Amino acid sequence: MAVREIKTDIYSVGAIDWDRRLFDELIPLPDGTSYNSYVIKGSEKIALIDTVDPTKEYELIRNLEKIDIKSIDYVISHHAEQDHSGTIPKILELYPKAKVLTNPKCKDMLIDLLLLPEDKFIIVNDMETVSLGNKTLEFIFAPWVHWPETMFTYVKEDKILFTCDFLGSHLATSNVFAPDEPKVYESAKRYYAEIMMPFRTSIKKHLERIKGLQIELVAPSHGPIYLNSDFIINAYKEWVSDEVKNEVVIPFISMHGSTKKMAEHFMNALIEKGITVKPFNLSQTDIGEMAMALVDAATIVITSPTVLVGPHPNVVYATYLVNALRPKLKFASVIGSYGWGGKMIELLKGMLTNLKLEIIEPVIIKGFPREHDLKALERLADDILKKHKENKIV
Repeated sequence: MAVREIKTDIYSVGAIDWDRRLFDELIPLPDGTSYNSYVIKGSEKIALIDTVDPTKEYELIRNLEKIDIKSIDYVISHHAEQDHSGTIPKILELYPKAKVLTNPKCKDMLIDLLLLPEDKFIIVNDMETVSLGNKTLEFIFAPWVHWPETMFTYVKEDKILFTCDFLGSHLATSNVFAPDEPKVYESAKRYYAEIMMPFRTSIKKHLERIKGLQIELVAPSHGPIYLNSDFIINAYKEWVSDEVKNEVVIPFISMHGSTKKMAEHFMNALIEKGITVKPFNLSQTDIGEMAMALVDAATIVITSPTVLVGPHPNVVYATYLVNALRPKLKFASVIGSYGWGGKMIELLKGMLTNLKLEIIEPVIIKGFPREHDLKALERLADDILKKHKENKIV
């Protein structure tokens, strides 16, 4: 990433990872990502906000050299995860007078993860301020977005909110500033769905906390900077709200065609009733796309053949993720086929314990669907429509 001055004496000095395609060995990255780091040059002191993933250490060091950083007073660590903190040891080696400025929880985690010495830390409290001379840093604790030690930094004079992972996006782009466009929105929504959605309740509280700030720029640690803070903040308000849409997510898989036939017939029945359908073939789908669909949907209908006595392993994985992501779903059901028996419904229901939803009567059949089985699927579609209407989900 080229060095960019985003406001007077405030620089973006992080790195773009164009080629990374998997995060935490779990999350697909179709558009790569960035590890954003920022330098704030005050009239008296200099702060570095977050670092970069250790794989991009050389880029951060080179960028600091480009703007002639001879000393650093504070390395502000918002979040201990190594894609932001991993280069702190190298920075402390190059700038031995620097101190890591963070909160107590983050300090403990950095010591555990990076083996940093105790005497390298300065601890700040929630809402405490630190002066760099002509620039004032205010620290806002934001636990559980998405780790317990997360915090933000607000630069009062420049009206910039540095949010680390919060409000970010996995999007490698040469644009330092985010245009208000569908691609940026999609990347931010995917990021929310995959990482932030389990912490929806905490995020609501933190959105309230920053509501009174005058924010001209939102500078996250992944993805581009938002010139229009309302663009991303309003999107988050919608995603964390309790409102759902007239949409049904259908993760499905089929081994010999039975459940595929059921899924297709069921989808057509829903479409005829004016319900938006979002199907995901689990033998080939990007699981991040399904996570995005879960952000808004009112209902999920899990569709699986029976393998031995339970659901297909791909369905088990998808159901586990749904439960872990804790979307604001209101209803769920199961569609399935079996050869000689099984306990698929019980097993799948038992995997959704994190979700406060109503189970609509499933449709489980033996073998390939017959005419009466297709009618049962149509009745399930009717039941879903009725539930949506009763709850004013349109």
